[in-house]
Amino acid sequence: MRLFGGDNNSWSNHLLLKLANIVGAMFVMGGNVYTVISPWDVYYSGKETYFTPAPWSFFVWPLIHMLILGTCIYQFSGRGKEVIIERIGWKLPLLDFLNGMYIYSWTIQEYRYGLVFMIFAVSVVAQIYNDVKDVQLRNFCDEVLLHLPFSLYHGWTICLVFLSAFEAFGVNAVTTSADPWTKAGVFISLVLLEVVSCVYAYSAIEGDLPACLAITWYLFALVVQQTPERTGFIHYSALGAAILSLCWVMRCLIGLELKYRGRHNRFGFGSETTHLLGGH
Repeated sequence: MRLFGGDNNSWSNHLLLKLANIVGAMFVMGGNVYTVISPWDVYYSGKETYFTPAPWSFFVWPLIHMLILGTCIYQFSGRGKEVIIERIGWKLPLLDFLNGMYIYSWTIQEYRYGLVFMIFAVSVVAQIYNDVKDVQLRNFCDEVLLHLPFSLYHGWTICLVFLSAFEAFGVNAVTTSADPWTKAGVFISLVLLEVVSCVYAYSAIEGDLPACLAITWYLFALVVQQTPERTGFIHYSALGAAILSLCWVMRCLIGLELKYRGRHNRFGFGSETTHLLGGH
């Protein structure tokens, strides 16, 4: 099989969509770089809520966008064209646009607009996530350049929906003490994130490790930012949620081991190609 060239897999086929994917990825990456190097220091000067994680947690974005750039290169291969161009199509440029508008809204502190854009972004990334998850017999490039970035993307943006809601409607943690409603809102949000992480862990025999890691990363960053001095209830609730989320990560690791062993047992269990990072 030829990865490049040929009439059916020519790099010039669907050229507009391929260029849109590349431009969109560069646009969103540039927006994230700007938030880091801008004189306003957005990551450290935005609205502080009781669901805001430590600023360093947002550096997961460069990892996601670097992987997406790899996805844009992969689209020029025969296998990449089959998944990225024919399955995902224009949903990836749409996701880049929504993500860019979210970053812009967040930068200018229009948090309600940011919440709207993030909700739409999660909807689109969920569709892409399902498109990728439905691909059977994934190879190594599929795992690293398709499943890994969009699993991380999906898990991380779900966390950001909750954060955006607190930024849009929650109190400022620097100037206002946490009232019972705020504490209840944080606790319910933590429970919902645990439910989502559990669903990831049990979505297949091997679970979905990258998505679980994204949520766990967010929760531990939340523990660091929401100190006991600020509010003990939120700190220890987040700590409990982060530890429980580690259990879902371990469930995925165990599932991957079982899936790998299943390929080689004498009953032929799991004889299909192993999904190295989880997911269907």
